[in-house]
Amino acid sequence: MTVEDPYLWLEDVTGDEALDWVRSRNAETLDVLTAGERFGQLRDSIREVLDAGGRIPYVVRRGPRLYNFWQDAEHPRGLWRRTTLEEYRTAEPEWEILLDVDALAAAEDENWVWKGAAVLRPGHRLGLIQLSRGGADATVVREFDLDAHEFVPDGYSLPEAKHRIGWIDQDRIYVGTDFGPGTLTTAGYARIVKEWQRGTPIEEAVTVFEGKPDDVGVMASHDPTEGFERDFAYRWLDFYRTEYFARTPAGLTKLDLPQDVNASVHREWLLVQPRSAWTVNGAEHPAGSLLAIDYDAFMAGARDFTALFTPDAHTSLDYYTWTRHHLLLATLHDVKSELRVLTPGPEDWAEAELGGAPEFGSAQIVDTEPDVDDEYLVDSSSYLQPSTLTRGVVGGDVETLKQAPSFFDPAGMEVSQYFATSDDGTKIPYFVVRPPGAEDGPTLLYGYGGFEVSLTPAYSGSIGRAWLTRGGTYVVANIRGGGEYGPEWHTQAVKANRHRAYEDFAAVARDLVARGITTKERLGIQGGSNGGLLMGVMLTTYPELFGAIVCQVPLLDLKRYHLLLAGASWMAEWGDPDVPEEWAWISKYSPYQNVSADAKYPPILFVTSTRDDRVHPGHARKMAARMIEQGHDVEYYENIEGGHGAAADNEQLAFRSAVAYEFLWSKLS
Repeated sequence: MTVEDPYLWLEDVTGDEALDWVRSRNAETLDVLTAGERFGQLRDSIREVLDAGGRIPYVVRRGPRLYNFWQDAEHPRGLWRRTTLEEYRTAEPEWEILLDVDALAAAEDENWVWKGAAVLRPGHRLGLIQLSRGGADATVVREFDLDAHEFVPDGYSLPEAKHRIGWIDQDRIYVGTDFGPGTLTTAGYARIVKEWQRGTPIEEAVTVFEGKPDDVGVMASHDPTEGFERDFAYRWLDFYRTEYFARTPAGLTKLDLPQDVNASVHREWLLVQPRSAWTVNGAEHPAGSLLAIDYDAFMAGARDFTALFTPDAHTSLDYYTWTRHHLLLATLHDVKSELRVLTPGPEDWAEAELGGAPEFGSAQIVDTEPDVDDEYLVDSSSYLQPSTLTRGVVGGDVETLKQAPSFFDPAGMEVSQYFATSDDGTKIPYFVVRPPGAEDGPTLLYGYGGFEVSLTPAYSGSIGRAWLTRGGTYVVANIRGGGEYGPEWHTQAVKANRHRAYEDFAAVARDLVARGITTKERLGIQGGSNGGLLMGVMLTTYPELFGAIVCQVPLLDLKRYHLLLAGASWMAEWGDPDVPEEWAWISKYSPYQNVSADAKYPPILFVTSTRDDRVHPGHARKMAARMIEQGHDVEYYENIEGGHGAAADNEQLAFRSAVAYEFLWSKLS
């Protein structure tokens, strides 16, 4: 404990004194927010959405089967299962259960949370399953036989850590993990990646690549595509800079690419997406472009890239994915989805519409099988339209596979898009979802604004039930720091210019009031993780604009964030507080350093998780403790489980969500 920070003891995540404080704050908050009948009805209503049997069981195709992970009231931890396309087309598919996580947790007396599986291609018989205790990012790894429905005796197994793993073939894997002292980066990720031979101790695994301690991390991967088998190693220097290496029998060859590009290889093609303007072979390509070149030609020295996508003031590339013969592009035009299909030919690439995106909505290509054929699955929805899952084959017909149920009545509700003007004159888009008669109801404004994450329109039964049908207005702000208009929309608000993201959000809040959509007394805001930092800055810098704030799994102490858990990996976003010049700009907005006993703040609810091993719960704990000591209106809830999502299953998620909505409704109505 120091004079400067008397609450350092709350950074002791599972310390007795810290957890006693957590339990006391939880009790105080829950006594206030969960006592009434309204809370129970709200919680149960959200739980119905999360557990509904009519939800779409989203799948990925691996070989001839479709794989799904399913959670409901009877299986809160979930079932890993698979079926065939013919079965999946039916109303009630017959599923082959691969692993029952609830049964496993009960048998082993562990709080297992599913974190995914890497399945060996081709063949799809062996998988590397990752399981987390309580939802943390750290996992254990076990090899699983999908046909036998059991873990492989004496198979690959790794103790709890933040792993990077992947198959090479049935007897070899790439593994980056905690190999002992000095093998992790300062961010807590693997600094060394090795090739591990089946049947040998991990201590004998052969080192493939080593990064440096200050890197974010390293990993390696194998591409098993027949005729194009290749191996690569990756070194993440920071969150946005990567070095790519081809691994061949002759050793590692670094790809001659700028560090701030995203690159991928598919069959004969190398695709490159620069995050800043890049001049190559005499041509200048703006940030957010997508460029293609023959991979072997590139490695031999060719640099004659073909521009497949060039952004403009209104349109950006959201993502891309391959089928066997085609490249599918998902673009955003003023934050609304559009889908395109590109086909390489002998001389050039042909382009056509793919379709499937609703107005004021989003369309996500959720799966392709690029090794096999040109099939693709698209999930489309909007704020008022539940998800529709369609299946298509490029150049062929499209069929509707599944339709999600509607969890609220959208009759009379309207979706509008507006643009606010930020302090520097930039136009900031935001969506407003409004039920009839909402003029007298509260408004909830959500934002994130970081890490090039785009907030696109999508259906939420929970928001519909918990907010819209009760007469509340819901707003989503597409502020800078996100990726809605490509990499430059993000880079305009990093490090020394971070303040622009906060000015954007404040501009949207003012615009909502100026348009008569709400009043500042009835305007609540909510955000988590980087969005939790956004909430903290709104609290300390713009408190006069809001009536209540929900701040979830937040970063708030930016003087110490780089010393806590994965914080060091995010310095490319905010800066290094140990560098005086960079602390000078960070210190102007870091909420923990700027909260004051003399200021008047709106009521705030902090939500976090003890098991969050990505964003340290100490941020929320210390901020709440300081504000309580200063006499402000503070509520606090910390779920003991749940990882960065602050919930380990649907029951916990429904409870946590109901706590937040009840807090907002009680303060704003």
